[in-house]
Amino acid sequence: MMLRYALRTIRDRKGGFLGALLALMCAAALITACGTLLETGLRGRIATERYAAAPLVVSADQNVHRTTIKHKGNGETKAKHKAKPVAERAWLPGATADRIRPLDGVRKVIPELTFLAEPVAEPVDRPSYGHSWASASLTPFTLTTGRAPATAGDIVIDRGFAERAGLKPGDRLTVQSTGAPRPYHISGIAAAAGRGELQQQTSLFFSAAEAERLAARPGQVTALGVLPTPGTDLTELKRQVERALKGTTAQVATGDDRGPVEFLDAAGARIKLVSMGGAMGGTSLLVAILVVVGTFALSIQQRHRELALLRAIAATSRQIRRLLGREALIVGAVAGVLGSLAGLPLATWLHSRFIDMGAIPANLERTAGIYPAVVAVAVTLLGAWSAAWIAGRRIARIHPAEAMAESAVERDRPARGRIAAGLVLLVGGGVLVAVLSGLRTEAASTPVTFLAVVVLATAVSLLGPLLIRTASVLLAGPLRQAGFGGTLATANIRGNSTRMAAVVTPLTLLIGMTCTVLFVQPTLGGAARTQAREGTRATWVLATQGPGIPSVAAEAVRTTQGVTAATEVVRTTVRVGLDKYQAQGVTQAGLSRTWDPEVTGGSLADFAAGPGTAAVSELAAEQLGLHPGSTLKLHLGDGTLATLTVAAVYARGLGFGDLTLPHDLVARHMDNPLAATVLVAGDSDRGRLAAALKKFPGIAVLAPVTADRLQADRQQENSEVNYLAMGLILAFTAIAVVNTLAMSVSERTKEFAMLRLAGATRRQVLRILRIEALALLLIAAVLGTGIALAVLTAFSIGMTGSARPTVTPVVYATVVGAAALLVLVASALPGRLALKAGPVEVAASKQ
Repeated sequence: MMLRYALRTIRDRKGGFLGALLALMCAAALITACGTLLETGLRGRIATERYAAAPLVVSADQNVHRTTIKHKGNGETKAKHKAKPVAERAWLPGATADRIRPLDGVRKVIPELTFLAEPVAEPVDRPSYGHSWASASLTPFTLTTGRAPATAGDIVIDRGFAERAGLKPGDRLTVQSTGAPRPYHISGIAAAAGRGELQQQTSLFFSAAEAERLAARPGQVTALGVLPTPGTDLTELKRQVERALKGTTAQVATGDDRGPVEFLDAAGARIKLVSMGGAMGGTSLLVAILVVVGTFALSIQQRHRELALLRAIAATSRQIRRLLGREALIVGAVAGVLGSLAGLPLATWLHSRFIDMGAIPANLERTAGIYPAVVAVAVTLLGAWSAAWIAGRRIARIHPAEAMAESAVERDRPARGRIAAGLVLLVGGGVLVAVLSGLRTEAASTPVTFLAVVVLATAVSLLGPLLIRTASVLLAGPLRQAGFGGTLATANIRGNSTRMAAVVTPLTLLIGMTCTVLFVQPTLGGAARTQAREGTRATWVLATQGPGIPSVAAEAVRTTQGVTAATEVVRTTVRVGLDKYQAQGVTQAGLSRTWDPEVTGGSLADFAAGPGTAAVSELAAEQLGLHPGSTLKLHLGDGTLATLTVAAVYARGLGFGDLTLPHDLVARHMDNPLAATVLVAGDSDRGRLAAALKKFPGIAVLAPVTADRLQADRQQENSEVNYLAMGLILAFTAIAVVNTLAMSVSERTKEFAMLRLAGATRRQVLRILRIEALALLLIAAVLGTGIALAVLTAFSIGMTGSARPTVTPVVYATVVGAAALLVLVASALPGRLALKAGPVEVAASKQ
């Protein structure tokens, strides 16, 4: 019976339910898209390319490990093991192959070397790696023309690169590898047999001796490809290899597990995608709950008289709740199915955009499972039912006489429970802001930042009627200057504060969230660039668009007339325990002439004096309990354990990273040991430096201010991923603003008709609507800006130590201007539609 009534109600009040349907559908689409990204991070396939012909691949463990023993109350102990991935590739001792060759079923063990090798002055549209020709059979690569590399000056290139660059055997090709760029003679062109062109990389093959020299890892290999004898059971062979390697850090991979061994960035991208999908999905869910509850509240408020009549003719509280629940479930089911279907192409588009931005590699294949869509439908149903229960709780609970009274005139003040819940959330938001001001890492502060915005916006939603009435009193004077339209707008805002609060809430969330998203990264990036700018003493900065600056180029600069110091800088990530820290390696000679990190403890001279020293930021020193003279144990980029002595503590950690280590120590354990930048001190001019670097194409001599500007541009590019991720949530919120405004205006047909009958023209009614819309925009702008400013200030205090977030006036004005455009359009269009019918007919039909 209730189901039939619910269907009839939805059919007869399509307009009232359309807003709820749209809000729920957008929520389901977002949840499906975020869930698909999350599932891709967890289960996405990484197909191998280079190891396609090697059924079994042995590689080094790419993680650092920690085992802790937990003592239980009954005297028992429990071991807890954790592992975290390293930033660079961990290499394998070449002697590991000797353990595998004697095994039954092993036909051949092929050592693999993979190292940086990028063509100079040629089109580079994908990563380029060097290998020994001896490992070509792992793909397998076979010669299509020419011969194999026989001398140190020979090179074989893959066919795809040869076609893109227009190269052929006999041509010369300059390659930038781990040392100085060197010209090579193209001796041959090879193709991946049966596979065509490699999609994710360019492969360059050198002679065995030259590959070992360029890899610069004597006695080590990237991986070992194991070729079994025909008919060997691969599962049994894998078990044998694992037994033979027991006690070492080697790992054995077969099937799809070979992909992550080859593509370390794809394996790391999985973690990023899980984090990104989870953060987006969680924030989307919180925003969706807030928006959907507000939409249902407005929808039920529009039906207040109808529901009150049902109560008056003996409908029980339980029947009203069941009716609202059935309606919500029907709308939620339709919205969930439509939204989840729309979320699948949205996930595909998001995945492709993340690839285009370089956030994830193209070989991390998107997983299109059914689970995200099922979860989205389930969450939508639960959200719709919960929203209807929350919004209809009062009308179902109060006495029928009270329901009839409230259907005619809005209550003087919100229910006590609503006020209490709003105050609790307001306090909770304040606590989150206080916690945020004490967080010193971006990974910890980012989720708290957006959670604080949503919690405070929810508090605004619950306390909205009181805030609206207070604001209407403050705005009464200015609005009176607009004539009778302003007076009517003020009276309407004050008299319908609950309805107006439903409009202000998503608008507040939109402005608050947008400002937070747009100004979080500039606040952090601006502080980091300021520290780097103030701490750079160099006269010139060397930079390159290529893979980096080789040490021989830095040495050429050091011997240039007028140069007093040249500091090479490489950057990586290390782990202290399992915690990740940004680190830089710097050449120590003459360091004080190019670099000033604002030392607050110890001495920079002590750091520059020895290879076994380190300098740490104040944040890292505080987190790790370090001081000058302390011992610092860490795992370098490739997982190698190093023990250093802390020689200095510095204040400019945002600009220069948490840890500063000797250049040679860091570079030896990086996939790309070339310097990211070189700081040059002295009175040498740009022309003299450019002449010294003539043999090294692509290296630019920049003034520090120009280098700082380029760094700002790179930070902006890196922020685009965050903007895209949060932009979907903001788009959903913007849709909710339009949706809620349209619902709010469309229900006022009778009110507009009465104004027309009282002598108001269509133009005057629309003017009243515009004044109301702008007043609501002003209220939302103040609330949203206040929320964003509180959160951004706390973020700035925690991350930079300064209560001065970076806020660009032009960007802020654009945000408010876009919100104003949304509000005016969303109120004007339904207003014009509501005024199309004649006032007499409308008044008669509404009796």
